Amino acid sequence: MRVLVVEDEEPLADAIARGLRREGMAVDIALTGDDGHEKSSVTRYDVVLLDRDLPGMSGDDLCREIVTSGELTRVLMLTASSSVSDRVDGLSLGADDYLAKPFAFPELVARVRALGRRATPAAPPLLTAGDVELDAAKRTVRRASGPVELTRKEFGVLEVLLSAGGSVVSSEELLERVWDENADPFTTTVRVTVMTLRKKLGEPGIIETVVGSGYRVSVAGSE
Repeated sequence: MRVLVVEDEEPLADAIARGLRREGMAVDIALTGDDGHEKSSVTRYDVVLLDRDLPGMSGDDLCREIVTSGELTRVLMLTASSSVSDRVDGLSLGADDYLAKPFAFPELVARVRALGRRATPAAPPLLTAGDVELDAAKRTVRRASGPVELTRKEFGVLEVLLSAGGSVVSSEELLERVWDENADPFTTTVRVTVMTLRKKLGEPGIIETVVGSGYRVSVAGSE
């Protein structure tokens, strides 16, 4: 899941980003409304966590821009005010959810995950290829021989490939969906992650390299 945190209090933005990354999400940060607008215009985020009171473009105006863009991006408004009128105002702008500060982090994670599910086409509870089984809700992977322990990035890559239903996924798309803006697009990060993922999944291999295009998991689940 790709998330954008638009929050002008840098310590809070950093804390939210660190926590969401520990939950396996790719997170970018914008400290002004203008920066948030620029990033949301060039990257398709699943969820935007948006403070209403921002320098530059206001959170309200940015929310309108995101909603009218036609993308499936979901907006979670963050604000210091918890009054009913403020919640109504935020939702009337097109925000999908509203959370007052201070908030409990587990609740924030639950709300972000719920919005993320609405931002992408419905996927089956279990993603499978051959005898490989990925449970996105429980964040577990199993093969016939038993559980497979993966890092967050390896899990993310496998989830994207399985969700593609046999279609080719480019390295650029994997980098965008699994990593965040801090990832260097000129490194071998994706290739190395796919290599370690293949080793952990074992034989027979299910991830196929399509030269010049990317990677795919065949519908039959074999290479």
